[in-house]
Amino acid sequence: MSRSPAKIYLLAGVTAVGKSEHSIDLAESLQCEVLSCDSISIYRGMDIGSAKPGKLDRQKIPHHGIDLVDVNTKFSVVNYAQYAKGIIDELEKRHSSVLVAGGSGFYLQSFLSPVVDRVEVTPEIRERVEEHFEKYELSGLVEELKKLNPEGLGELDVLNPRRVMRGLERCLASGLSLLNMKKEFENLPKPYDSYEKRMVWLDRDNEELEKRISDRTNQMIANGLIEETENLLASGIRENPSASSSVGYRECIAFLDGELEREELPKAISHSTRRLVFKQRKWFRKHLGENSRIVIDEDKGTGDPHEWIWATRT
Repeated sequence: MSRSPAKIYLLAGVTAVGKSEHSIDLAESLQCEVLSCDSISIYRGMDIGSAKPGKLDRQKIPHHGIDLVDVNTKFSVVNYAQYAKGIIDELEKRHSSVLVAGGSGFYLQSFLSPVVDRVEVTPEIRERVEEHFEKYELSGLVEELKKLNPEGLGELDVLNPRRVMRGLERCLASGLSLLNMKKEFENLPKPYDSYEKRMVWLDRDNEELEKRISDRTNQMIANGLIEETENLLASGIRENPSASSSVGYRECIAFLDGELEREELPKAISHSTRRLVFKQRKWFRKHLGENSRIVIDEDKGTGDPHEWIWATRT
């Protein structure tokens, strides 16, 4: 008698919605281990700004995908996909499902579609783009990328130097626009075909989320976000644009560099967080669907997760 296919539960959610606390309750209910899907939590030392689960929570429920590399070490979505597959394969051997929890769209996408395409970027192209970045900075890279993409840059985060550089490298290497590369990419075989994938994403109403963002920002600063950023600068965070440009740390670096006043810092972080939430909602609606959105009510909670409307893919 064949057993039912292993399940991958995807718990996504906007920043400041309360994913960590809900992932603990959900993992207990579903008898899962948690695989973090956060592109910042992978870095050691980036604790306060990423709102990593605490030691007690990690002792309560096994967590994976946290504190994998030092902050000056680049870690791509390909690296994450390879790591995640190893964890999921091991859990599958133990007949255990996994709860993937996080808000990083690129990482979440690795469970739904391929992350490696046929584009090969040569060292010469990479060096050319790096030199262009050093000479013309981020704005120059964006302008160059726009010339190669007359139909637009889609969902590319133009404030993230690493993603802009990778986008330009791939356009130059392939001779294709981002849109055409995406079309080719979507025709590649999908990962985890033997798994049933169930997905929901958490949200809150705007007024409540706005307050949580403000409170979260103030609490992070009070907990030592600036001091943590100083330690990260000493550890080489500038060598890793993906880490140094992340929300919270980017603004603290600007403050420590004298580009931002101390009293402006909370407002700047909250503003960047709201921008991120807007992008996350757009991504979740497109890839996970509005029907799988769970709006958390502070008084009523989220209800029984077994009764949620989970979007399903196989």
